[in-house]
Amino acid sequence: MTTGQAQAGRPIKLLRNLNAKIASIPMILTALVIFVGGTFWTVFYSFTNSKLLPRLSFVGIDQYERLWAAPRWVTAIENLALYGVLSLIFSLVIGFMLAALMDQKIRFENTFRTIFLYPFALSFIVTGLVWQWVLNPDFGIQSVVRSMGWTSFTFNPLYTPEIVIYGILIAALWQGTGLVMCLMLAGLRGIDEDIWKAARVDGIPMWKTYLQIVIPMMRPVFITTIVIIASGIVKVYDLVVAQTSGGPGISSEVPAKYVYDYMFQAQNLGQGFAASTMMLVTVAIIIVPWAYLEFGGGRKRG
Repeated sequence: MTTGQAQAGRPIKLLRNLNAKIASIPMILTALVIFVGGTFWTVFYSFTNSKLLPRLSFVGIDQYERLWAAPRWVTAIENLALYGVLSLIFSLVIGFMLAALMDQKIRFENTFRTIFLYPFALSFIVTGLVWQWVLNPDFGIQSVVRSMGWTSFTFNPLYTPEIVIYGILIAALWQGTGLVMCLMLAGLRGIDEDIWKAARVDGIPMWKTYLQIVIPMMRPVFITTIVIIASGIVKVYDLVVAQTSGGPGISSEVPAKYVYDYMFQAQNLGQGFAASTMMLVTVAIIIVPWAYLEFGGGRKRG
């Protein structure tokens, strides 16, 4: 094709699906105004001394200095880091193991898949309340085990500051692992059956087939799953409020709850905007590498 023909073909391509492109304009404008505009608005006012209402009283980076000097925010970041690392690891490992078991064409697969996925249909508030009851020492797991004769058994994570974050982690894994399992199962079902046959013919153990062949082939599935899990980790709020309300003390504080409390209870918008901006930076740290791996890295390989 000559250069002239290519240039003549471009206007024709631009006119394809014209109605669909026109119909998407309102959504594009909504995204630009609400999401992008709201983001810039939040970052802009994080450099002000806004209290109950936004006001143009610039204080430079004072809000950020107060933020990182606050023990409550530091605790929230530490909790998020611990919760995030453990949630990511256990969600991927448990989800993949369940998917691998489901991929063996077991009986009643649909039933088991529904059972594992059902918790994801519940709201985080409901999940938090359920696990608050389950982990309650008076009538939960501790009470049940002690009634069976083990009177010295102690399992009280939600009321123990040192391990309270693990109690929240248990509820999060119970709710989210089913979704990870379904994503992994979809990836496993996309693996060509001939690969399994060739591995069996060559005498390669199943575990080595998974590690050296199957998992590398499922790279896009793993990347997408990690992004989904990570986005949920950054904005975790409902589970904490339902289970502990940030307690005991501030031992289960998380950034999202910090932002909410300062913006709507302490009436300190500037501090809330600064915390929100730091959460935005955290999301960017997750999204940018993912976008590079999915798009930039693919172009270089091509």
